[in-house]
Amino acid sequence: MEIAIGLLAISATVLGGSWLADRFDLPAPLVLIVIGILGSYLPFVPEVVLSPEVVLLGILPPLLYAAAIQTSLVDFRNNKGVILSLSVGLVLFTALGVALFLRWALGLDFAVAFAIGAVVAPPDAVAATAVGRRIGLPRRLVSILEGESLVNDATALVSLRTALAAAGLAAGVASKGVSFGGVVLDFAWASAGGAAIGFGVALLVTVLRRHFSTEPAFDTVLSFMVPFAAYVPAEELHASGVIAVVTAGLVLGHKSPRTQTGASRLSERINWTSIQFLLENAVFLLIGLQVFYVIADVRSSPLSAGQITLAAVGTLVVVLVLRPLWVVPFRYLRTRLLHEEAQAPWTHTVVLSWAGMRGVVTLAAALLLPLETPHQKVLVLIAVVVTIGTLLIQGTTLPALARRLDVRGPDPREDALQAATVLQAATRSGLDVLDSMTELDGATKEMLRSRSDDRLNQMWERLGPRSGDADETPSAVYRRARMQMLQAERDEVLRLRDEGRADHVVLRTVLASLDLEETMLDRLDDQESRLAESEMLPVDTIEAACEHLRATDSCTAARTPEGCEECLRDGTTWVHLRLCLVCGHVGCCDSSEYKHATGHFHETHHPVMRSIEPGEAWRWCYVDEVLG
Repeated sequence: MEIAIGLLAISATVLGGSWLADRFDLPAPLVLIVIGILGSYLPFVPEVVLSPEVVLLGILPPLLYAAAIQTSLVDFRNNKGVILSLSVGLVLFTALGVALFLRWALGLDFAVAFAIGAVVAPPDAVAATAVGRRIGLPRRLVSILEGESLVNDATALVSLRTALAAAGLAAGVASKGVSFGGVVLDFAWASAGGAAIGFGVALLVTVLRRHFSTEPAFDTVLSFMVPFAAYVPAEELHASGVIAVVTAGLVLGHKSPRTQTGASRLSERINWTSIQFLLENAVFLLIGLQVFYVIADVRSSPLSAGQITLAAVGTLVVVLVLRPLWVVPFRYLRTRLLHEEAQAPWTHTVVLSWAGMRGVVTLAAALLLPLETPHQKVLVLIAVVVTIGTLLIQGTTLPALARRLDVRGPDPREDALQAATVLQAATRSGLDVLDSMTELDGATKEMLRSRSDDRLNQMWERLGPRSGDADETPSAVYRRARMQMLQAERDEVLRLRDEGRADHVVLRTVLASLDLEETMLDRLDDQESRLAESEMLPVDTIEAACEHLRATDSCTAARTPEGCEECLRDGTTWVHLRLCLVCGHVGCCDSSEYKHATGHFHETHHPVMRSIEPGEAWRWCYVDEVLG
């Protein structure tokens, strides 16, 4: 009963803390840590023991897997140089710096000092990306932070295990048995063995999904098994369970569109989102709940309060300083000495150097220190101070730093523009297949073609506000009306259910079909408040510019800048406006009722038009269907 009440209390506190964080626009990890610290001093809150087994076997694998399946394998591969430098080089650099400081401050043996350095070295996979996404960092920065925090735990745990062995504190390992060659081999096996095991698990799951997974429930349960199926064998074989889980997650996430049905992917996404939300927020609450008991344990230490304070605060400062000292010179080395082209401005590097928040792995690794470790309680306190200190200092100042340096994520219109071009290419392929289906009658083909056009126009409508008199685009009107219809239909089905006039199984099937249609409706968020005031310049496209785009000047004067020529003449309305870059004709887009811009192209064969919506400067070639 006590366990059930405890789990219920943790879940309720997580929900309440997350609500408070959202209400006051604060990072949820910071709010939950503060709640945990306050709770640890309340007499009626029982002691919650956060054992390393619970964290490393019960919490870490699913958290890593949930993050890995949402991480782009392509982005990970494109940024592998930076990610490896942070997840391997920076971890070792930080561990060494902390070791030298603690050897001076507390007189620790170097191996023991390096062990605690390895404990506090890795930033957390949850904290950094949670803050990064919340403040809207550029996607490449978020991808680097994700990749770093997914892999660096393996480096830290292998380094910790090696340091404990060198200090003679690892069970069954003598300090004289540790050598440089052995350490290199151990790290190589941890990396290669973990990756091999993770890839093998991913391959097995892929085969099972293709041959046996027909129900979303079966597929979701199978995905729940993956992180543990990868982590446990890897650890038993003394490889890296972290790398095994990350490898399995990256591969399965990349293959998911080809190996899972749409229903399975939707079910898996919803379930893993719920699990990730509960676990990652509960972790920070549990970290805060440890504070009272960690401080109480330290009181019995023979070290003075001044020595303990110096060691804890000094380690925090060392950790904060060493990250910029690694990140900034590494960028200089790549761009100046190796003559590699910089993929981002220096301001991104500054933000990256300050995004080093620690989390649950640091605390769990500290609890792995054997009791016979010199000043073990103090070392655990140091880990807690570094974890909470980096979250409070970097977590609260990172948003201001990003704003100060004008480091921000992509304009929502850039996302909408790129999504529209991707969907345009996909729709083109689908229509080519439709044209090849000779067995279909004309009415069916026209219906399918109309639905493809409607879906594509809906994506283009996201690019800007409505230009005409109405406040809603046609797709928005359709979504609103259909949602009202679905609610009326659902109410009628529920009335029949309550009156007992239909079988429960039949009613459940009908309700499921209504729910599915509601889910499929593209209820796009209103993004006008997040649009940048500056002009949206042409962005990178998925195809190379054609000869028409290269040969056309974008500075053509509009003949009717106040609106669509034909709509103004006929008294009709439009959605968005397009400017012909050959003659200056202004026409309405394909989401408008009369599609005058496209009609102008068919009449005159002028190939290139430009959007003249406020803040937009992209061009479109009608002939080659290419964005510029």
